[in-house]
Amino acid sequence: MPYPQVTYKDTVFNGPSLLKRQKTTISQVTVKAQLKQLRDSGRYDCFKLQWHPVYDDKSMWPVPKSLFWDSDIGKWIEGACYLLFESYDAEVDTAVRELVDMIRSAQQEDGYLNVYFTVVEPDARWSNIRDQHELYNAGHLIEGALAHREYYKNDLLMEPILKYVKLIRSVFGPGQSQRHAYPGHPEIELALLRLYHATGEQDAYDLAQYFIEERGNPNGQDGQLYYDWEEKQRGDSPWMRPDPYPVAHAHWYNQAHAPILQQKTIEGHSVRAVYLLIAVADLVVLDETGGKPYRSRDEYLKAAKTLWDNMVDKKMYVTGGVGAISAWEGFGRDYFLPQGTNEGGCYAETCASIAVMMLAERMLHLELDSRYADIMELCLYNAVMTAMSLDGREFTYVNQLASSDEDKSVRHDWFECACCPPNLMRLFGSLGGYLWDYGYRDRVAHVNVHLYTTAKVEFDAGGEKVTLEQETNWPWDGNVSFRLVAPSSVDTVVRLRLPAWSRGEFTLSPPCHDATAERGYLTLPSSYTSKHGSFEVTIHGFEPRHLSPHPYTNQNSLAMARGPIIYCVEDADHPWEENHFRDVVISDQSQVTEEKRTVDGTDEHFVALRTVGWIRDMGVNLILNLVESNTLQGRIVNKAPEFDAET
Repeated sequence: MPYPQVTYKDTVFNGPSLLKRQKTTISQVTVKAQLKQLRDSGRYDCFKLQWHPVYDDKSMWPVPKSLFWDSDIGKWIEGACYLLFESYDAEVDTAVRELVDMIRSAQQEDGYLNVYFTVVEPDARWSNIRDQHELYNAGHLIEGALAHREYYKNDLLMEPILKYVKLIRSVFGPGQSQRHAYPGHPEIELALLRLYHATGEQDAYDLAQYFIEERGNPNGQDGQLYYDWEEKQRGDSPWMRPDPYPVAHAHWYNQAHAPILQQKTIEGHSVRAVYLLIAVADLVVLDETGGKPYRSRDEYLKAAKTLWDNMVDKKMYVTGGVGAISAWEGFGRDYFLPQGTNEGGCYAETCASIAVMMLAERMLHLELDSRYADIMELCLYNAVMTAMSLDGREFTYVNQLASSDEDKSVRHDWFECACCPPNLMRLFGSLGGYLWDYGYRDRVAHVNVHLYTTAKVEFDAGGEKVTLEQETNWPWDGNVSFRLVAPSSVDTVVRLRLPAWSRGEFTLSPPCHDATAERGYLTLPSSYTSKHGSFEVTIHGFEPRHLSPHPYTNQNSLAMARGPIIYCVEDADHPWEENHFRDVVISDQSQVTEEKRTVDGTDEHFVALRTVGWIRDMGVNLILNLVESNTLQGRIVNKAPEFDAET
């Protein structure tokens, strides 16, 4: 089964593109900036198991400030290994080696490997699975170990991780003496399935399957839902509840309110929910690809599709962001999509959109349908890339669509809960694996192109090589040139995504009368590709367009888009704008024109959109001033006063 965290190595970003520039920034700047943050915050040395002043801080409950540190290290190692494969850096290499040595030395005799519950509360292991992230941290250490093994070709990190997994498997499971639990923050499930695929470790598969199937069992532990049972074992006051729980036992927060097969709507913490669905999809993909038969394949595939549809159709922002409610960092009711704090929400955590990309990639292996790839691309350009500054040193955690005085949209160099920055790093490190999927069987090779950019993929086809290269100025125009090199003994089928916003309109040169279009993919048969090693497709639909929220959201707002890019304006650089552009009005009847521009001081170019808008007096609801505005990837220019903004 192909994983993008492995197949990215087959892809080279071999020419200028928006994605390559972002990857280069992350490889040259971001990985070291985050390494400095790890050192400065104490995370880098945490596996030395020495006391750190932050351990004395008891202000947070039930999740102490340092509880995520293991996962921060695991994610950084994972991302660093992907980046080292493409561009070696001695400082990064040395840091990875030092961290692995410290992790190995921190492992306890029985295999246990967690900093907080070794140093701070050694007697509290496994006492709060609901809140305290032991299994979540283990998941990210597993993924770090997989990336480390792939790059360094040794088991220095994998060895302690496999020992830890065996310990976890002995603690959790259906046995009478085991805990019938499942992670409060899903993540280890998808990590375990990747581990099984890479190593064949049966404990990893069995544990992942158990965590998925046991979740939400109302009678799991001594006739009680596990989280309620463990709460009583701890002796918690019935009046105590975590802040994200609006009421006691609101277990929909961590998707434990019902077994997955009974869930009809996606609920709770958005990252947890989508990570869980990635693991569900992985179980099914392993069955689909012949890697591991799964008896409940059809039921769980149906559940994954049901929850995907609910998320995308009723709980997703126009940018691909998910998670409307800040109180629990997650989903609200269907169609409740406030655009900023002033309206009652819009959390849209960066990690959540990264998770949606990961889930979309998994679903494409189960059903080649552009609705998954369209969402993957929407998130990439409008909810993930925008979460990092151009210089690669600052990030957003929350991504509001409308700024507010109380909760301004700003970037930070780090966070106390630092999940988003290293998540961005590891995603872009493995980005080549998201562009396409490909394979070979019975003399037939295929390449399904999901994302367009300038890049080249090369893979083995029965002992020979197939190479497909694409060159384009995407996302600014839809012209994509391809060059295919394949042996004559191999029949090669190429499928090209037709985004929904293109309305299925394209021009192929040379034309192919045998081409078929199904579920948003144009199929070029081997009879065509064998004759035309070079061909070009132009995806139509790059004209500016307006987008309106679903009428059920009861929002009178209008967005502008062009191709895969959603445009917006920001007031970060314009203190004279005191109402965050809520008094600026545009009309879908106004003419929109395009301008080609470059970012000041760089060779980065983009397409600006210009239209006519009005500023109105919010008190009397009268149009007072006609302004000419220019909206570009966040830029607006007003004649008097002059203003612009960035996404």
